[in-house]
Amino acid sequence: MFHPFHHARANPDKPAYRMARSGEIVTYGQLEARSNQGAQLFRSLGLKRGDAIALLLDNNARFFEICWAAQRAGLFYTAMSTRLSASEAEYIVGDCGAKLLVASARLAGQAAELLGRNPAVRHRYAVGGEIAGHASWEDAVAAQPVSRIADESAGRDMLYSSGTTGRPKGVKTELVDEAIDAPTPLLNVAATLYGLGSDAVYLSPAPLYHAAPLRFNMTVMRFGGSSVIMEHFDAEEALALIERHRVTHSQWVPTMFVRMLKLPPELRLRYRHDALRCAIHAAAPCPVEVKQAMIDWWGPVLYEYYAGTENNGFVACTSEEWLAHRGTVGRALVGELRILDESGRVLPPGETGTIYFANGPAFEYHNDPKKTAESRSPQGWSTLGDVGHVDAEGYLFLTDRKHFMIISGGVNIYPQEVENLLVTHPKVADVAVIGVPNAEFGEEVKAVVQPMDMGAAGPQLAEELIAFCRSSLSHIKCPKSVDFEAELPRHPTGKLYKRLLRERYWKDAARRI
Repeated sequence: MFHPFHHARANPDKPAYRMARSGEIVTYGQLEARSNQGAQLFRSLGLKRGDAIALLLDNNARFFEICWAAQRAGLFYTAMSTRLSASEAEYIVGDCGAKLLVASARLAGQAAELLGRNPAVRHRYAVGGEIAGHASWEDAVAAQPVSRIADESAGRDMLYSSGTTGRPKGVKTELVDEAIDAPTPLLNVAATLYGLGSDAVYLSPAPLYHAAPLRFNMTVMRFGGSSVIMEHFDAEEALALIERHRVTHSQWVPTMFVRMLKLPPELRLRYRHDALRCAIHAAAPCPVEVKQAMIDWWGPVLYEYYAGTENNGFVACTSEEWLAHRGTVGRALVGELRILDESGRVLPPGETGTIYFANGPAFEYHNDPKKTAESRSPQGWSTLGDVGHVDAEGYLFLTDRKHFMIISGGVNIYPQEVENLLVTHPKVADVAVIGVPNAEFGEEVKAVVQPMDMGAAGPQLAEELIAFCRSSLSHIKCPKSVDFEAELPRHPTGKLYKRLLRERYWKDAARRI
């Protein structure tokens, strides 16, 4: 019973998902018919099992109709970030081997930039309006029969890293010969850990092209639950949706928590959340004070996990576990945690090093054996490049990304600790801490702050924030200077593009770190 086609038979009029702002509902009956038509279209165009398509889509009602069509046609479907440059999108479309591209009319400018590139893409379609050089997706599928194709087989996503530190990396897991309703690894976790089932109402506030929203929403539909898809995240709107739709499950990134917590108290406490049983969060470390405030507000319904698009391991914890081990992201449920030093030696509990998963699912970076090799230890274990430690009970604590580390005068400084502190300041909306050139020490610590009120930005606020840091942290870790930006280059999935900030300060330096 783990596929929308089962629920279309049993409850054809039940909403599979609804769009939050437009109110458009796609029922299981409609999802079944339209995904069948999409699969028929793929076959009529000559796409066969193992072929690839690419999606340049905002959050819209056609998104999952296309994904389920690809899934039942045995295709790889690559959902791309809408924040990519033309060259980045061109690279991904070419690297994944897409033969067909579907783009949202709202992204017509980006789609137009891709015209004439990637000659292997033989078919281009537009959703929700017209794009020059693209046929209408809606018209094309409407001409197809609603019956299932004769050679259904399970396709899967092939997603790319967000490219926060360089060119995006594609994660590809080869297809296996299985039915389209075969259980997936996420099903068991979602059921046993999060209590996901047919009665779930799942709020999805993030872009659907990201791994977690894409996979969790499709898992909700495998169970026969209903999703509420936000076109764009807005803090108050999210709270209103939780109340209006009696949301039982949701998934967030820490920056969303921060924005909800910084709403005026009378606004924040206006909305009920008594139906909410499970609020999952991941994608970035959550500051201890922020998570504690969310538990105080919503109750012990927060569930954190640490994992990646690579699916090489899975670490998770409940609110109760977190309260007993404040700051942890949990214990390994898939794979076994290993902490290694620079020489590849396994470190004991309490010592900080690079986080690896042993005996976890295998993965490869598509068309990039060098990056695949760099992600492996001498023992063959795999890493996402993060740094942390485990305690005596096996609970993992994240320190930062390895490549974000600042080396000042030979001292290793992890900016996440400083960011976690600064974001709790009432005048800070968002913050990035980076290393910038220093002639004597190599690097020095700089905070780039998005203030709650840009009108307050200036030397006085900078001094206040530096003093705030020094009241809690060693002075060597604290910013030597503060710059202000109206908006930081943060991805809607919560990832911060630090490389874009660093490049501003290092572009004229004699050397780069």
